[in-house]
Amino acid sequence: MLFRDQIDFVRQHVKRNRMRVFTTILATTMGCAFLIVLASIAFGLQESLKNDILSDSAVTKIEVYGNDEKGIDQKAVKAIPNVQALVETTQFNEPLTANVKLENRSGSGEMVFTNFKEQQKAKIKLSAGTYPTKADEIIVGYNLGQNLLTKKEEQSAKEEGKKEEKNNKGYQHSLLGKTISLSFTLENEEEHTKVRQYKIVGIGEKPSKEWAMDTSIQISDAMKSNILNDYNGIVDKKVQEKDFYNVSYNAYATDMEAVKGVLKKLKAMNLSVYSVTEQLDQLNVFFLALKVGLIFVGTIAVLIASIGIFNTMTMAVTERTREIGVMKAIGAGPKLIQRLFIMESAYIGVLGTVIAIIISYIISFLANLALPKILDAVISDGGIEEAGIRFSTIPWELVVIASLISIGVAVLSGWRPARKATKIDVIQALHQE
Repeated sequence: MLFRDQIDFVRQHVKRNRMRVFTTILATTMGCAFLIVLASIAFGLQESLKNDILSDSAVTKIEVYGNDEKGIDQKAVKAIPNVQALVETTQFNEPLTANVKLENRSGSGEMVFTNFKEQQKAKIKLSAGTYPTKADEIIVGYNLGQNLLTKKEEQSAKEEGKKEEKNNKGYQHSLLGKTISLSFTLENEEEHTKVRQYKIVGIGEKPSKEWAMDTSIQISDAMKSNILNDYNGIVDKKVQEKDFYNVSYNAYATDMEAVKGVLKKLKAMNLSVYSVTEQLDQLNVFFLALKVGLIFVGTIAVLIASIGIFNTMTMAVTERTREIGVMKAIGAGPKLIQRLFIMESAYIGVLGTVIAIIISYIISFLANLALPKILDAVISDGGIEEAGIRFSTIPWELVVIASLISIGVAVLSGWRPARKATKIDVIQALHQE
């Protein structure tokens, strides 16, 4: 019998028992769709968390910490293969406040000394402008302008008992090209350091999160000694200079694939390190276990649906006993008869799986569209819709896994009835009415 004839044979028997086959396909569809949708939750949450982590920090960035007061050997770190740059930053601690003035506005920012040449090597992005080339040129954070208020706006903020709101207070124009005045005061003290003028030539990249505020003021480390001398005049001599600032180091690998190799070398140098890739590795292990668990639960639903396929195929063999006897009488072998019934169960599995995949994508789309709005309406200040959380993602790998499980279970469910069909006695079958 030709393969085309075998397909026609299966179709004829499916049409003959439409209602029974329909309910069996429906059960298979529900089981497979449940598996896909359930597992898609893990894929969706993993994608959301991964994107959140990657958007919050550079993928190639490695935080490096020395294990003693000597710090780190910068030359040795830079000599490591695939280390593109090593950025040293010095940041003032809380007792000192950086006072910023622009025209009739004033505010505060987070002072950071850094090496702009190393930042350029690391290819750290700016939202506007360029990197400084002179000692009196600086880069400011994306949100520094929102911290610069007039006296009227400061008074209004105090009366409201809250911080200034975005988009309606602060300096609303671009700070690029502006010159600001900068000095320092000790906490709860009026005396301040020498006022210095700086030109803003670059604006930092916009924070990835809506609630994040970048009010940093990045100054060339060439100015570090001058400013330290400025505030030494107002600092108690009993207090050590190092208590007012801390130094940190960030190494940048050439690409994401090189990060693990660089991390290994840094750890071998007895340095403490942190990279977002390590966090991603831990995240991937957790979600791998979650995916396996959800797929296992979903497979149980598919196995329950397989009971329907088994019953359908068993009834099909019983009803076609005489037909099987005729086929054997005209020369059909056991392998052909077994193949025909397995093809019928596979047909049910394939059709149910295809419909399940289509339904799963529809459910996934609706879930991502509706759930954030529903949760935002139910939970006050939820911010779920703005956060861009995906509750369901269906990658092609999940579709392949679910299809193999669903179709495989369907074929196995039809295998036993098909074997039973091959053992039917020809004479008894022909005598059956």
